[in-house]
Amino acid sequence: MGATPLTSPLPPITLIGRTVRLEPLDADAHAEDLARAMEVQTLRYLYTWTAQPGDVQAFRDHIDRQDARGNGVRFAVVLLETGKAIGSTSYLDIHAAHRGLEIGSTWINSKYQRTKVNPEMKYLMLRHAFETDLFPTGPAIRVQLKTDMRNMQSQRAIEKLGAVREGVLRKAAIMHDGWLRDSVVYSITQDEWPAVKAKLETRI
Repeated sequence: MGATPLTSPLPPITLIGRTVRLEPLDADAHAEDLARAMEVQTLRYLYTWTAQPGDVQAFRDHIDRQDARGNGVRFAVVLLETGKAIGSTSYLDIHAAHRGLEIGSTWINSKYQRTKVNPEMKYLMLRHAFETDLFPTGPAIRVQLKTDMRNMQSQRAIEKLGAVREGVLRKAAIMHDGWLRDSVVYSITQDEWPAVKAKLETRI
């Protein structure tokens, strides 16, 4: 039996693009696909505070633990061509009163890195954040992204989006291996979204 999820400030939603569909992450529906997609993703887990899940049951438990934390909307990244989940991503650190949130905990199978998958994922999530009444008082006015200071590939990908680097949170997290992580913080604000949107549309 899975953990009982806490109430999220945002309802679950499915976002559909031309290459991928972002749908609510579910252990029954996605654990097997994600365990298969994660088989070669050991590098990614150098930069997170949780250890890499192992077999399908470990992945199911991992998803249930994420659900139990609440304050997040977690998506499976499903490739439309195959109907298989190839990664996951989330809305995190949601602050309805300030109309802000974070996009994070993102990973995709290495086969699909440097393809249209990641830019379309970000496009769908940013468009939903900035162009719908996500909060009771309106759309988001700020979307934040963070990454490990050591993860240069992630930093380049975020900067390619057009996000603004704001600084570094020093020793911001204790990783699963005990490493004290410095986190690089980026953001996109509501007034910057039109230019970021136009740039992303040329990539998808």
